[in-house]
Amino acid sequence: MNNMKIDFAPLEIPLQRRLQTAAVAQWVFSFIALAPLCIFLFIFLLFTRFWLISVLYAVWWFYDYDTPARGGQRVPFLCGLKIWDYMRDYFPVKLVKTADLDPRENYVLGFHPHGVLVAGAFTNFCTYATGFRELFPGLTSYMLMLPLWFRSPFFRNYIMCAGLIPSDKESASYPLRKRGVGNAVVIAVGGAPEALDAHPGTYNVLLAQKKGFIKMAMENGAHLVPVFSFGENEVFDQVDNKRGTWLRWTQERLQSIMGISLPLFHARGIFQYSFGLMPYRRPIHTVVGRAIQVQRNEKPTAEELDAVHQLYMDELSKLFDEHKENYGVDKDTHLNFV
Repeated sequence: MNNMKIDFAPLEIPLQRRLQTAAVAQWVFSFIALAPLCIFLFIFLLFTRFWLISVLYAVWWFYDYDTPARGGQRVPFLCGLKIWDYMRDYFPVKLVKTADLDPRENYVLGFHPHGVLVAGAFTNFCTYATGFRELFPGLTSYMLMLPLWFRSPFFRNYIMCAGLIPSDKESASYPLRKRGVGNAVVIAVGGAPEALDAHPGTYNVLLAQKKGFIKMAMENGAHLVPVFSFGENEVFDQVDNKRGTWLRWTQERLQSIMGISLPLFHARGIFQYSFGLMPYRRPIHTVVGRAIQVQRNEKPTAEELDAVHQLYMDELSKLFDEHKENYGVDKDTHLNFV
């Protein structure tokens, strides 16, 4: 029987690296466990002498119910906390600009690939750590997240503070329709299903049949911007789940029922580097491409929709090919649209 060798972290680690690890650990915990913990806390308090907290929150929740669908309630102070700088430096994450985006327009940014926990998207578009405001002055980003998470008490307020809004059509369109100009809605186009393909060294993009975000951009006259995050699939390993295997069938079945995917991912730990749920320290370079001009068309035909969709895929492929060799991708590698 083979014994697994555990690679323990050295005792002497600079304080900066410890703070980086702590920042990412709280982020991973937030994505994995904070929502169910908040639900448990809400119910638990009802059966204690602190029951009034949950009751008052429930009253507030009733009056505040539509806030996520109306652009959320970003708290700039929290987006600019030092903890996000530590998270940025852990990988590190870098936002790469290739062209200006006119703040007198609105945009739909298609983020690819989803990865396991969209580390690059969160760091770049939900915090101020990588300089989005300085690189694209006048723009405000709104990142989409599954509506399920906005039904969790307490947790809904936490994620709204970072500019996250539900991914249903009405909520996603709100900043483009009701908040004037200078708004950038960020969509991880592949969504939860694409997370199941997030294996290191793979470049599968779930886009071939994804046209809802294209239609939303056309209906609202928002320009499309392809975004590719090099390294997004490299920060976690995932149990082998090729299409057609029993594991993949089970994951896809659960995803269709629950609305969220359950990738069996792993990487390193906090005090050792052999196993755990902490991501690897591997660089993520999120490259923002040029804007694709879109004219307002409230009722696009199937042919018009297909034409813009094909143009978007072509621009995403071009963006990938132009920058792949800068970030360690072989020149013969191309995106695989599925």
